[in-house]
Amino acid sequence: MSRVSRWWLPDVAMAAACVTLVYCIFLFQGPQQLFRDSDAGWHIRNGEAILATGSLPHTDPWSFTRAGQPWFAWEWLSDVATGAIHRSLGLRGVALFYAAAIAMGVWLWFRLHWALGGNFLIACAMAPLLLSTCNIHWLARPHVLSWLFMLWAMFPRDPGLPQTAAVTLLWANIHPSFFFAGLRALGLKPARALKLLAVIAVVPLLNPYGVRLYAHLWHYLTDGELLSRIGEFQSFDFHTEGAGQIIATVILGMIGGTLALTQRRVHHFVIAVVITAMALRSARALPLTALLLLPIANSSITKALAAYPGFLAYGSNLRGFDARFSGLALVPLILFACWKWMPAAGFPADQFPVAAYPHIPAEARLFAPDKYGGYLIYRSNGQRKVFFDGRSDLYGADFLKRYGRMMQLRPGWREYFESFGFTHALVPVDAPIGPALGWKEIYRDKTAVLLERVPAFPDIKRN
Repeated sequence: MSRVSRWWLPDVAMAAACVTLVYCIFLFQGPQQLFRDSDAGWHIRNGEAILATGSLPHTDPWSFTRAGQPWFAWEWLSDVATGAIHRSLGLRGVALFYAAAIAMGVWLWFRLHWALGGNFLIACAMAPLLLSTCNIHWLARPHVLSWLFMLWAMFPRDPGLPQTAAVTLLWANIHPSFFFAGLRALGLKPARALKLLAVIAVVPLLNPYGVRLYAHLWHYLTDGELLSRIGEFQSFDFHTEGAGQIIATVILGMIGGTLALTQRRVHHFVIAVVITAMALRSARALPLTALLLLPIANSSITKALAAYPGFLAYGSNLRGFDARFSGLALVPLILFACWKWMPAAGFPADQFPVAAYPHIPAEARLFAPDKYGGYLIYRSNGQRKVFFDGRSDLYGADFLKRYGRMMQLRPGWREYFESFGFTHALVPVDAPIGPALGWKEIYRDKTAVLLERVPAFPDIKRN
């Protein structure tokens, strides 16, 4: 009975992961909301193209503004996985895949608390902060998979050089955040840390682009003018409704790092400082404060509460009881149930031109904002060349600057717009550039409007 109980009765980590999966799919409306960023569209089509051709892209295949120019598909392996799932199970399969990855992250997050010596009750109290902070970036994109690798890198146990090499190699071909694998070396003895860092620095070179990927990432991450024009790299608006829990997460991360320094765990203090600085500078890094810093904070607070053994003993007893179970046998059942009753998946029709797309003429040279680009690539199976999409590293800072001025109708916008020879425009209904063009409206709904260029001198019928 004890073995049966262990496999079928969930511990708190498994219970939280299952709750997260159900919440993501049914309450968060994951089958729609996970696709609220259109970059998911080109990731899927890129993976399918790699599977179909057996080769990786080295030049841009999808735009008419950057056609043939070098492009680094640095997340190619996650694209292949997503493309394979999409070919077999469609968007519902992709949604379940990323929802399951999010749930697995919650499971690993609890395990990290136990590995760092955190208290059971404090971990449970922090769980709502984790979900509230991370769900701002719950998307069907490869960065969700990178969260799993980052949690792995935070575990204090030395994984050994072979495991470090294997995981780092996999990470480097799934997401460009593989340099976070260096977290594994923090807190180790200098000689051992240097060996791990050497492996982590060299192994990622075994990617399809070799050392060129390192150079490209360096230029991308140090291009302040480019990053300043990408929304997710801007600071989070802490005045937004519901931001209170995110603020609490950041504060707890700072407290945990400070306590770690007083407890002579300098590596945890350094991690807390770096992650907090990243989070305040870029909304994209905010989930890392919950994923990486809350377990550190729990560990630091638990050590600081050593003077109150009663509270700690109660939490330890609960964790001792909880450790008897795992619930791993429930995983396939939960996944099957979620798949069976999952709602229809798709890009949200209130954010993307789902209804407008069939009205676009096949021969149109189409202007559409970057928000629509990935969706158009997905909807056309990569056949319709786009003006702009979310691959900011491909388009560059100057293009983004000119594009921003054009969308804001700044002086010179029309000349820049006309230089591309557009025949049609597909824009959000509230975009000021739509009325400013003065073109003929051929379709409109609550989300988008489709416009057609009006000839300057229309033909006049002769008698």
